[in-house]
Amino acid sequence: MDLQGVRQWEPAVNEKPLAPESCALERETRRMDPRRGLPNTESHRDLHIWIIENLQMVPVPEPAYGNFFEKHCYVVLHVPQRLKATPGAPKDLHYWIGKMAGAGAEGAPGSLLRHLKEALGGAAVQHREVQGRESACFRSYFRSGIIYRKGGLASARKHVETNVYNIQRLLRIRGGKHVSATEVELSWHSFNKSDVFLLDLGRLMIQWNGPKASAAKKARGLFLTHSLRDRERGGRAQVSVVDDEAEATDLMEIMEAVLGHRVRNLHAAMPSKRMSELQKANVHLYQICQKSKDLVVQELSTCPLTQDLLQEENCYMLDQGSFKIYVWQGRLASLQERGAAFRRALSFIQAKGYPSYTSVEVMDDGAESAGFKQLFRSWSGQQRKNKNLSGMGKLLQVKLDVGKLHSQPELAAQLRMVDDASGSVQVWCVQDSCRRPVDPKRHGQLCADCCYLVLYTYRRMGLIQHVLYLWQGLQATAHEISALRANAEELDLWYHGALVQEHVTMGSEPPHFLAIFQGQLMIFQGRPSHSRKGHPAPTVSLFHIQGTDSYNTRTVEVPARASALNSNDVFLLVTANLCYLWFGKGCSGDQREMARTVVTIISREDMEIVLEGQEPPDFWEALGGQAPYCSNKRPPEDVCDFQPRLFECSCQAGPLVLTEVVFFSQEDLDKYDVMLLDAWQEIFLWLGAAASEWKQKAVAWGQEYLKTHPAGRSLATPIVLVKQGHEPPTFTGWFCSWDPYKWNSTQSYEEVVEGNLGAVSTISEITAEIVNFQLSRWPGNDRAGPLALRALKSSEDSSESWSSLSEVGPRAGTGSRSTVSRSTVSRSTVSSASSSSYQSSPRSLGSGGLPQEQLRHRAAKDLPEGVDPAHKEAYLSDSDFQDIFGKSKEEFYSMAKWRQQQEKKQLGFF
Repeated sequence: MDLQGVRQWEPAVNEKPLAPESCALERETRRMDPRRGLPNTESHRDLHIWIIENLQMVPVPEPAYGNFFEKHCYVVLHVPQRLKATPGAPKDLHYWIGKMAGAGAEGAPGSLLRHLKEALGGAAVQHREVQGRESACFRSYFRSGIIYRKGGLASARKHVETNVYNIQRLLRIRGGKHVSATEVELSWHSFNKSDVFLLDLGRLMIQWNGPKASAAKKARGLFLTHSLRDRERGGRAQVSVVDDEAEATDLMEIMEAVLGHRVRNLHAAMPSKRMSELQKANVHLYQICQKSKDLVVQELSTCPLTQDLLQEENCYMLDQGSFKIYVWQGRLASLQERGAAFRRALSFIQAKGYPSYTSVEVMDDGAESAGFKQLFRSWSGQQRKNKNLSGMGKLLQVKLDVGKLHSQPELAAQLRMVDDASGSVQVWCVQDSCRRPVDPKRHGQLCADCCYLVLYTYRRMGLIQHVLYLWQGLQATAHEISALRANAEELDLWYHGALVQEHVTMGSEPPHFLAIFQGQLMIFQGRPSHSRKGHPAPTVSLFHIQGTDSYNTRTVEVPARASALNSNDVFLLVTANLCYLWFGKGCSGDQREMARTVVTIISREDMEIVLEGQEPPDFWEALGGQAPYCSNKRPPEDVCDFQPRLFECSCQAGPLVLTEVVFFSQEDLDKYDVMLLDAWQEIFLWLGAAASEWKQKAVAWGQEYLKTHPAGRSLATPIVLVKQGHEPPTFTGWFCSWDPYKWNSTQSYEEVVEGNLGAVSTISEITAEIVNFQLSRWPGNDRAGPLALRALKSSEDSSESWSSLSEVGPRAGTGSRSTVSRSTVSRSTVSSASSSSYQSSPRSLGSGGLPQEQLRHRAAKDLPEGVDPAHKEAYLSDSDFQDIFGKSKEEFYSMAKWRQQQEKKQLGFF
């Protein structure tokens, strides 16, 4: 597809008239007036997709959603159903570029998406996507996976073909939560040990699992295979799985009938390069402005960023390294500034030397994505802030209604309350690596240099539930913290893994933890009086009392000096003979009433109430004299406009890598997963039933996530470990819907495979069809398949460069066989084709090859036998050559000799 005209359509700083060849594309975008509806496209999971053909936007039929041809560009519009009726609701516009689309596609997204946005009306986040490097937002639209298909315009016309069985193709399935399938060469050379491959033979679909493929990869591959079967074959194709070649002899016979006999061992898969959280943490904010004819990009700040850096009359660029470039456009920014956003982002990527596939996201003031907001220390939207402040009273009124908390888990999640704290409580103090029960009368009296286990038990939906809080004091040693976790594991084993474990740091206790102790939580700097073991009590102690009722009050001992006071709160000064209850000028009546109930628990001495400014001399003398302290009015608490975000955790090849799942639901949780849910005020780590091996590392992953977060998150943020089947309402409430019985009805991967096993007779019949299909595609038929083309390659290719190099290619017979051998076909099917003879054809230079590990950066003496050291690159398969050199072999050998040598040196083939 030629997109050179679209490149001319890219606006300059001073808008120019559109090039004539671009008018058709502009008319298409103008035609998309929302009052007239979207052009001939029905909603499918909130999506509308168009393919760009001859500068025209052609709707893609819904059955083809998720299929992308690599020689094309696409436009994907996402409008959530729940927001469609909301005027000005934010939308997501994506411009997808296939890896073979050509250079002209690079300049197209800016103008195209801008015109689309104007036609649709309202706010829209604009994305630039590149094949194989799509954003998490884009990939989340296609739950069953993305399929990259070879071909261009001619192939694209077959987008809607269904129930077609005369097909042979090989798909390599890769990815974590977001899987993708890429058409690869129909050869054993395409296989490796770690990936999943799908051999699609029309009526039979064989999923071959690499010996080192994880169970999660196999399960997700099977999900994609079933999706393909249902969408393209109407569910009428047989799906079979090869987990162990020795036990799947019938299926292996079929595969060898198509791919030939495998004569060498499988090679290891090249690890995919994904950015770690530490790499994503390096963010820089730049202001973009136009001075005269020059574009000025000025760095403003690095992390942690604050929202007030963004001024509505300017445009800004936020650089998250080669992971993503964000462009933020103020509501009062000029049209020239806003119109050149994409072009400037691409220029910035080139200037920084980032990969060409670096994602770009352009957004307007007020339509920011969740990922962009979380790069700032705090983010507040005026409308949301007012809404939260006005509704806070209602939330406080219903928070004690346990029935509402259980029937409305979204309320429990917002309030961080699993119930009304009326359940039973057990407390242990961890000392000398052992846990010692604490007297129920002193449950709320904790020590800053100790660690405690607090087990809370309650009923929900008729079932007994448990939450185990692991509380660690700020002065606790590393040994005590380690003993705390070890004892928690022992308790979890005792309760058969049913405990929800929440890691709590002193001073950052969640609301439910405070509510458990009914306002009597007291934290002492040293050992409380009942456990001092002969050590004398201090003559003077000062306690900071914070809270307005029995559900949010904590009392913490602070240094006994005047500088620790605060005019907004209440303090209790305990001396040998008298207690002073000090009320700051800014404290409320509720604070004062709550403080009076706390005093009797801390000390039995006589109490004297002291108002700020009326302190007696003895008060200041006990504190060591007067000193400045905080007397400014406490500002109102910020209401952050952060949305919960779900990530898949992985550390298979080194550092922690998180992959976001946008628009998440319960369906995105799989038993093989470790998922991180960031609710901002607390972090949840969800462990699937088959992911218990990662249990010990999960909490460390949560801590690493907080430590590397660009917003400078508090390391004391509570971390909650949740196991599949034991999810509390504070977790499930962040999901739009939750089925507590889903885990009982979900089939395991093994059960699904068992249900797919076909009878040997059925497979044998399909094998006969494969043999006939191979014959029908031999030279002389209308459609020559890969095997036939492979045989004809050397005789039909008259290119001088190819003929000169054919002598140094892989020796005939050293790779996969390109014809069907009778011995590889089931005996019951050979008779139908026994009269046909097959001739072994020489493989051309481009049909197959050796794995790059045997060729790249190898000295001549280390090369496989028969390989010419001067032409190592010629022994690569076509697909490997394209991936490494970024061009086909024909294109490479048409270049000047010196350029060929230069590229070979750079890539390790010289």
